[in-house]
Amino acid sequence: MILERTNNEILVRLPAYVDLTELQNMLDYLDYKEQTAKTKATQKEVDELSELVNQSIWTKFKAQRKLK
Repeated sequence: MILERTNNEILVRLPAYVDLTELQNMLDYLDYKEQTAKTKATQKEVDELSELVNQSIWTKFKAQRKLK
């Protein structure tokens, strides 16, 4: 693995045999960290929003499939 810092980014070079699924999971986590780095939301607010989103998705899913 090679780690390189430029003026405005960090480059990571990995060998081709690295598991892509695990790498994608790591990149998703890093994207999450980047997206939430400047938020002022509390964990409670995040949990409440997450619950609302989950309920909304489930409601739409049930309606699309005509489930009760």
